[in-house]
Amino acid sequence: MIFKEEDSERLKKLGVSTLLDLSLIIPHKYEDLHLCTSITLGSFHTVKAIIKTRSYNPKFMKFSIYLPDLQKEINAIIFHPRKYHHEKFKEGCELYLYGKIEQNFESIQIVQPLIVEDVDIIIPKYKSKLQNKTVINLIKRYITKENMQKEGIDDKKWHILKEIHFPSSAFVAHFQKDGFSRDTVLFLKYLEVYNHLKILSTKKIVAPAKKSLAYPLDDFLKSLPFKLTSDQLKTIDEIREDFKKPTSAKRVIMGDVGSGKTMVIFASVVMATGSRSVLMAPTTVLAAQIYEEAKKYLPTLNIGFVTNKSKKSEDLSGYDFIIGTHALLYRDLKDVDLVMIDEQHRFGTKQRAMIAKMVSEDEKQPHFLQFSATPIPRTLSMIQSSIIDISTIKEMPFEKDIQTKIITKKEFPDMLEHIKEEIAKDRQVIIVYPLVQESEVIDYQSIDEAKGWWLKNFDKVYVTHGKDKEKEEVLENFKKDGKILLATTLIEVGVSLPRLSIITLVAPERLGLATLHQLRGRVSRNGLKGYCYLFTKKPDNERLEAFSQTIDGFEIAELDLAYRQGGDLLRGDIQSGKHFKWFDPKSDMKILEYAKVNL
Repeated sequence: MIFKEEDSERLKKLGVSTLLDLSLIIPHKYEDLHLCTSITLGSFHTVKAIIKTRSYNPKFMKFSIYLPDLQKEINAIIFHPRKYHHEKFKEGCELYLYGKIEQNFESIQIVQPLIVEDVDIIIPKYKSKLQNKTVINLIKRYITKENMQKEGIDDKKWHILKEIHFPSSAFVAHFQKDGFSRDTVLFLKYLEVYNHLKILSTKKIVAPAKKSLAYPLDDFLKSLPFKLTSDQLKTIDEIREDFKKPTSAKRVIMGDVGSGKTMVIFASVVMATGSRSVLMAPTTVLAAQIYEEAKKYLPTLNIGFVTNKSKKSEDLSGYDFIIGTHALLYRDLKDVDLVMIDEQHRFGTKQRAMIAKMVSEDEKQPHFLQFSATPIPRTLSMIQSSIIDISTIKEMPFEKDIQTKIITKKEFPDMLEHIKEEIAKDRQVIIVYPLVQESEVIDYQSIDEAKGWWLKNFDKVYVTHGKDKEKEEVLENFKKDGKILLATTLIEVGVSLPRLSIITLVAPERLGLATLHQLRGRVSRNGLKGYCYLFTKKPDNERLEAFSQTIDGFEIAELDLAYRQGGDLLRGDIQSGKHFKWFDPKSDMKILEYAKVNL
């Protein structure tokens, strides 16, 4: 549906780009101007009235009125009367009045009545930047049965929509008493998410692939010293089908921390044998870790490694697989048919678009895979699938055994004893602080305040944080030789620490559940018994209590949605805050499934 040009500015002010956008501008109240035949106390009525006597002072105007149609006399009151009221409400005048009729002690009165010119009509009231009459005219012009049918709205749904914008007196009476009916609310939930899905589906980018990738995987899978999980194999099959298509793959692979996404990356590279593959990781430490594993599991490939410290003059055209950080954005990448981004949420939309553009040829694009260890809730995942394909890896190669405990200052000595026991077993510990330096705002120790005590009471203590220029070197040294690491949340995504058994998170109530889960996921990477301490001064916290009861990243994503209102995580343009007015991602899964079927 194309709107008329003369309406474009008005529709723009309303934030309307589609017909369904316009249909979702819902009245917040209705004025039923049908002349009433009987009075219901507590309700709004339109009455024909003759002004009889009046009295007033600066604070209110009182008068008695006669209702000839009902042959009844009642009172009326207007608070803070203006000159207009004195001119219009004169004794003997005959007016049509609209207002709420209430019992006032022994008498009945109409409160703050409005003079209306037209009767026997219903006026929907819209909250918008435009005048109400303008919105009504736009609704009348475009929200028709014919137009809605073209948008996929059947007769039953049209009947509900029609009642919302062009209501009957019975509909308005119910609304004024109890608000919208359950059926109306369910319809609005449906209409909202249906419209959202339709808009997203138009944004799905379909481009021809530079090349189909179909190198067999049998030899690679046989060479592995372990069996891949069924979820890993399922995801690899989905990617294989993408690679065979003439269109460029656009897929997000969501896997919990430690679910084995790296092996899916390597399998994708093998399927691209004969073409060049690129992987961009968010940190040098993570890129180096994947590089070392790639050399181990892909021995027949020529693998390159690119960071800020790499020579920019180096010719990368001889490599089959190039692994690097964002430094890849500033290198000459030629003949690349597969682009992968690890921990995709750590890169901005522009950075992801930059690398895609760099390796595209005219309209043809490489296959594009994004990997994320931050699962999004099932409802949001279904919504996002309108613009991008999604795979999930839930099954773990190693069963995670992590005990999470909320502690306060009282339990701190017990935690210290446990730390000493774990260090004696040649295991490692991380303490995550909320700040580097002291703050008057946050009532917790910073790294600077705490490090003296740790350095005095323990040996092989390492300290780093986000602004530390040597942080990656510190992490590498800690991995090899450290016992305790004091850090900020920078270790949320980073170096693999197979000996790490304890992580203590200071002031956990200040962090989102997704971040808490990422941090906790540093321990028990290879099946080692792990412990996560949540050190807080506010132990009575329902959110932390719920978090401590599960280690499933997908359950955590649902909790995060419930407590924080998850946003559009794939594109990153909405990180939190309620995105829908009617549709609730927490409880309206069936409505979403129904809307997707009707697309």
